Amino acid sequence: MIRLRKSSKADTRSAREKVSKETLLKESNQHIGDVGDALHWMMERLEAIRYKHDWTKVKYIDEFFADFSATQDGLQGDFKQMHWFKDLHLLERHHLNDRVPDDVNLFDVLERVADVTTAGMARTGNIYPESISPEMLVKAYNNTIELLAEQIVVD
Repeated sequence: MIRLRKSSKADTRSAREKVSKETLLKESNQHIGDVGDALHWMMERLEAIRYKHDWTKVKYIDEFFADFSATQDGLQGDFKQMHWFKDLHLLERHHLNDRVPDDVNLFDVLERVADVTTAGMARTGNIYPESISPEMLVKAYNNTIELLAEQIVVD
């Protein structure tokens, strides 16, 4: 949890009385620390995502390999219609062009950005054409605000 202290005097929309320069400086510094705590929480979340990226390729390597090999050998057509992709791969949140979770968030988007960029550059030297809808980005933005707010307690 992120613990905050009230700082209503550091904003013209919430200050209900005349605020001294000293109070404004104190509460502004407190706000800077609060934002730092929120960003630290975000970094920890990204660190956790870092270690779970493409976990279905590892956990279900037999299924992944079987479908991958069948596609390479010409035994199957569309890789995206095969068991590993349809039933396992889509459990991962960052595959936003194939499935958007109801609670999509900016961490999913950032993982997607890292994924498509590094995969494209390392595999072919190019990034495949990529896009996500503005509506999905707005939803991810709002869901991320809600996700962070759930981590905050104001004393």
